[in-house]
Amino acid sequence: MAPARLAAAAAAHHEGLEVSVCCGRAGAPPAVTHRADRPHYAASMIKLAVLLAAHRAGALDRAVPVREEFASAAGGTYRADRAYDNDDEPWRHLGGEMTVRRLCHRMICSSSNLATSVVLEHLGMEQVAAACPEGLVVQRPIGDRAAAEAGLTNTVTARAAVQVVQALLDTGDPRLLRPLREQRYTHEIPAALPPGTPVANKNGWVTGVLHDVALVEPPEAPPYLLAVCVAGGPQERARSAIHRVAEASWLDRRLLAPAASWAGASGADTTDAGTTGAGAPEGEE
Repeated sequence: MAPARLAAAAAAHHEGLEVSVCCGRAGAPPAVTHRADRPHYAASMIKLAVLLAAHRAGALDRAVPVREEFASAAGGTYRADRAYDNDDEPWRHLGGEMTVRRLCHRMICSSSNLATSVVLEHLGMEQVAAACPEGLVVQRPIGDRAAAEAGLTNTVTARAAVQVVQALLDTGDPRLLRPLREQRYTHEIPAALPPGTPVANKNGWVTGVLHDVALVEPPEAPPYLLAVCVAGGPQERARSAIHRVAEASWLDRRLLAPAASWAGASGADTTDAGTTGAGAPEGEE
């Protein structure tokens, strides 16, 4: 049987919203995709690539200085803005040090922008970009407004969001999933699953954008990865679209074999034509 409910939910029309979906069993090709290669403004989804890059660099146990001024990708410097952050802990360490591992934990579970900038500058933009799968583009730090005004932006596709979480799984280091399992922001994919379902997720949001990617671990079916990226419309409508897809993924959780095994080479991709570009919406992550 095919995961027909998930395919239908992924392709459902949502007035004014651009919805992209990628879903499949962990370690296997996707079972269902819908506009999975459409680039969206990434918002905080770049933080997954920063975590992966820190692991690959062997940097997680280093202690690094915490400051609020950083090099801009457009030249000069920018200052992190505490008013646009989601986490006070790194700010309490200004002038001191934190380990990269702790910064990455706050960057993921609390979506700290300051922690992201500290780790990204320590690693370097090139090292973070090298950790990105195709479809995840990191050109500037979060909060670097001069770079945004110069046209540098960060984009993500639903397929790339799934691939970067798969890459974290493939390291074989369960500690890398801990901040996703301890996620504070669980209003998207996790909220649409039965209470108590083990899930590790990272979301991202800014005006007109809401994304989430999750590793879902049903007790009686193989674990699966789901990414839903939404652009356009108010956040509550975007969240409802994510819930609809996540609920369908749960109903079809036993049917998520790779698409080619049941639908031929074209798979279950209802429409995967991408659109070019994805500039930053008004506001910041």
